Amino acid sequence: MEAIQTWVSKNKLTTVGQYRALWASGIGASLAYNSRKRSHLKPSLKLIHARMHAQALTLAVLSGAAVYHYYEKSTMEHGESTHDSAK
Repeated sequence: MEAIQTWVSKNKLTTVGQYRALWASGIGASLAYNSRKRSHLKPSLKLIHARMHAQALTLAVLSGAAVYHYYEKSTMEHGESTHDSAK
């Protein structure tokens, strides 16, 4: 787990760039699910729903990244304050 955290910390912009792939796969998965479901929606509505699902997935991932950034920042500040108080 620590190796993943280190990689994400060092490659933040690369990680953000991968959200586009996540968005595209979310659209594809939603379209595949809706096409197998045999719904009576027009193809345009299926595409709109797929886009909404992909946006929700992207927002969830971005929220997770924000929480991780906050956690990382607070951990670093806490580590520096305990390190300074030890001097």
